[in-house]
Amino acid sequence: MNTIRLLILFLGFSVVLRSQNLNPTEDKALLNIKVTNFSSKALSGETVMFISKKDGKEYIVKSSATGNAQLLLPEGSKYDIKYRDFMEQQEYSSIEIPSQPGAFTYDLTIKFEPAKTYTLKNVHYETGKATLTQDSYPALNNLYEALKEKPTLEIEIAGHTDNIGTYEKNLTLSQERANSVKKYLVAKGINANRITAKGYADTQPVASNDDETGRAKNRRTEVRIIKE
Repeated sequence: MNTIRLLILFLGFSVVLRSQNLNPTEDKALLNIKVTNFSSKALSGETVMFISKKDGKEYIVKSSATGNAQLLLPEGSKYDIKYRDFMEQQEYSSIEIPSQPGAFTYDLTIKFEPAKTYTLKNVHYETGKATLTQDSYPALNNLYEALKEKPTLEIEIAGHTDNIGTYEKNLTLSQERANSVKKYLVAKGINANRITAKGYADTQPVASNDDETGRAKNRRTEVRIIKE
């Protein structure tokens, strides 16, 4: 059996495989995958995807508590590598598994630094209120699934407003909106102790409040990782 070591730095059909003792074959190479951050600390529970450029098949693994995973990939194809950074899918790199005689094993190290703050996209509220609109539910359901996949994760829901109105009203509104998101997640089964809700009013803008485009960016709900 031939072993090849690779280090990759960040620069329709799914097959989900769990880490187990696998062996390469004549037509499938074995990938021994190690997932770490840039300080070489193992990252557990991380989802990594390999998408074949040949037929579009997607092969998915999740790293173990030690950051390890194994995967059998058909030879004779290039694969795009992606990973799921909490809620968001990120492009990573690519790898080619050539067709060649013999059984081959590849030792593959994937390094990335998980983000600590995420803006919840497509989460909206009724104007001037903390009531979630129905088009917010898909994004919140994705957040629920992400929290369910990582049961030790603790988060802060951070509510933000623009600078229209008084600080006191905006602080109350941002807090109530953060509370609404927490309430939704708890109602679906997430332990309330894992979620802190906090409103920041207009104190942490990400854009200028001088025009509507900037104000729209500042009216947002963020997820911040408190404990992994």
